[in-house]
Order: sequence, then structure tokens, then C-alpha cells
Amino acid sequence: MFSKYKIPFLLLLLGTIGCKKEVPQLKVNSFYKEVIASDDRKTITPEEAKTYHIDTKRKYEYRTGNSGQYEYNYDVKGINTIGDSVFGNINTKGKYGAGILMFDTIGDIEIKTEWVAYGKLKAVDKKGNEFQLVVK
Repeated sequence: MFSKYKIPFLLLLLGTIGCKKEVPQLKVNSFYKEVIASDDRKTITPEEAKTYHIDTKRKYEYRTGNSGQYEYNYDVKGINTIGDSVFGNINTKGKYGAGILMFDTIGDIEIKTEWVAYGKLKAVDKKGNEFQLVVK
């Protein structure tokens, strides 16, 4: 079992010895990665404002960041597992993202998302409820 972790451990050790920067903690592999948080929704830092971009030919509301590191903001709509309609807004970076869903009858819900096809996302809230979403 030790041999399975030997190389990552040695790399971590060499990285710690070779530089003075803090080594980030590795997280357990998860279906939904912590790329961004739902709190990031529609908040733009002064640094991001320098790269803010809108493209009316694309589905995203806006994009920030540099090539290869873009974060996108989308309005989404969809259904939960029992067929209730939902709508909201998300930020994505790469395959994963986070955001807020809104219902007519209950309060806002924080979600984590993953792209499953072009314009389609799978989302899960903190309670494990799943949602199928599409980009508006």
C-alpha cells in the first residue's frame, strides 16, 4: 500500500524542501470540484474587471480571466428530480462551477455544477438533491 503513495509523497517532500511556498492541501476526489463558490456569483474583483468580456454570439452572460483560465457566468433553467422548475445563475471554470438556484415557492439554494453536454449541466445542492440544467 505504501508504494502506491511513494511517488506523490516524494514529490510533496521535494516541493516542500525545494521552495518556501506553501504546498496546497490535496482534497479527496469528488464529482464536484471546488473551482468557485456560489458566493462568487456576479461578483467581479477589480482584477477580473480588467478582463471582463461580453460576447452576444455566445450563451454566457460574461467572461473574465485570461486565455485558458476563463470563468464564465450563465443564466440557467431546469428541473429537479420531481419535475419542479428552477432557474438561476452560475459561474463556471472549466468543467465545474457553482451558483444559486431560485424557486417560486422556497428560498434560494446553493449548487455545484458539472457540464454533461453542450449547454447542459448536472447540479447538486448541499442536501444531495440533483437538478438537470440548461443554459438560457
